[in-house]
Amino acid sequence: MTTVLTPASPLTAADRCDRCGAQAYLRVVLLSGGELLFCAHHGRKFEPELKKIAAEIQDETERLTSVPATSNDEER
Repeated sequence: MTTVLTPASPLTAADRCDRCGAQAYLRVVLLSGGELLFCAHHGRKFEPELKKIAAEIQDETERLTSVPATSNDEER
């Protein structure tokens, strides 16, 4: 049997960290078929262990430091 992973949808503000409830920026698809969501802090904290059990890691932490294209010059 071959498992094909479909592209994951972007994480939204409704996606919450399974550890603390903060906004999730990482989705970890497990080899066993489940998934876990983590905030940036807990994603970094558990990264070594997660890499051992993950089929795929969707990391959107770059959104924390990017400047929206619609921001005013004073906000940049």
